[in-house]
Amino acid sequence: MRRLSLFFTGLVVMAACTQAPKGTVTVREPDSPFVAFTVWVKAGSQNDPAGKEGLAALTANLLSDGSTTEDTYDQILAKLYPMAAGYGYNVDKEMTVFTGRVHKDNLDAYYTLFSNALLKPAFDERDFERVKSQTLNFLERSRRYNRDEELSKELLFWMAYRGTLYEHPEEGYVESVRSITLDDVRTFYESYYVANNIVVGLGGGYEMPLAQRVRDDFDTLPTADITPVPAPEPRMPSGVEVLIVEKETDASSISFGFPTDLRRGHEDFWAMVAANAWFGSHRESFSHLYQVIRERRGMNYGDYSYIEAYPLGYTTQVPPTNVSRRSQLFEIWIRPISQTAPGNLHDRTLFATRAAWRELGLLVDDGMTEETLETTQQFLRNYVLNWSATVNRRLAYAVDDAFYGLNPGYLASIRAGIAALTLDQVNTAIRRHLQDQNMYVVFITANAEAMKQKLLSGTPTPITYAGEKSAEHMAEDEAIASFPIPVAAENITIIGINEAFERK
Repeated sequence: MRRLSLFFTGLVVMAACTQAPKGTVTVREPDSPFVAFTVWVKAGSQNDPAGKEGLAALTANLLSDGSTTEDTYDQILAKLYPMAAGYGYNVDKEMTVFTGRVHKDNLDAYYTLFSNALLKPAFDERDFERVKSQTLNFLERSRRYNRDEELSKELLFWMAYRGTLYEHPEEGYVESVRSITLDDVRTFYESYYVANNIVVGLGGGYEMPLAQRVRDDFDTLPTADITPVPAPEPRMPSGVEVLIVEKETDASSISFGFPTDLRRGHEDFWAMVAANAWFGSHRESFSHLYQVIRERRGMNYGDYSYIEAYPLGYTTQVPPTNVSRRSQLFEIWIRPISQTAPGNLHDRTLFATRAAWRELGLLVDDGMTEETLETTQQFLRNYVLNWSATVNRRLAYAVDDAFYGLNPGYLASIRAGIAALTLDQVNTAIRRHLQDQNMYVVFITANAEAMKQKLLSGTPTPITYAGEKSAEHMAEDEAIASFPIPVAAENITIIGINEAFERK
């Protein structure tokens, strides 16, 4: 469960990167009235022991939302309130990140609370029982019943990374979290929250000595030998492999995709950023998938694609930060397809899936055009400025640059990288990294067995409209409704909603 801190909105300014102590990332902006903090612990859910999946997340949760040896949790909240400030955490596959921001007027008092949370945790039993209970409530109820669209994305990653340390969701499984004890949390903290495994980050209008002070404070932690975790090796699906999750619902959620070898720093990365922005940019009506499925056919809320992990997509307009990974998927996310008279839910679900899949095939075969590339370059030149709108985000990108070893960094490179692209570069990258034959597919829908039989039958799944459509539109609909999804019965798995992430 990821917490959101109490942040202010800032203006876009140019970041002045300064010489920093070893193990420190800085984005100094002397005119800013705010100071941002980031503490990156080089451990995530991939470091959870077998049978204790969710331990990294529960540990971070307890540190962020628990007492210290100096203050109870209630006292911490009471001290933070008049500062209009807070701090929070995020745990991903390979990163645990604590973040916070405060006005310079409250810097010393705030930093004491923030650093104590990580350097002087109380490991209070009552705090532990509280955050563990909250986690179990999320696992047993919220994850299964609140956000089918997010659950379908998590299950897609689960399919692709079976047998690897990326397999389990960051929050763990119901049974694994039940087994976690306070001693397990202490052991995890002692193993990974060590000086040589932590990078500290500062951004905004701090004075130069603060960076050294923060580094010195975290260097009071002991050091330890950390065994490197090998990068996961996801399995490419063999043809089409489908998971159908049975749930009483009047809407279907859809995710499908496959592993790629694309990472930040790859020579094709900016080309694929452009291709993906045109094809399925998150929450942008500019994107092609959005136009085909939502605008022209009014089927659902949104239709997006991703070349990097995009957790909690329903919460944000801009790309998430500090979810850096050594392995990524290309994924298409179709936000819920609802039952609407006179349509059939499974027909509509498969029509939307076929529409997106067909467009992916057309992109692989035909690539982009000079016109679509030029339009996308113009769009991104302005749109990417939104990604660095606060000092926290600028600092977060600098931390991600440190993860990937990028110099110059992402924000400093993206506009020039996109502007320099040629059509041949983009279409070569598309052919190299995208395909439409081997796919993991997740459906969350009612009457799963009927959905399975509909898939296996291969019969067309047309949709109907309240008004008239042009002959050209209806001809395209006919092609979509009949688009083949070649899947064998043995490659379709059905589970009930209560089985989702119950255990490994």
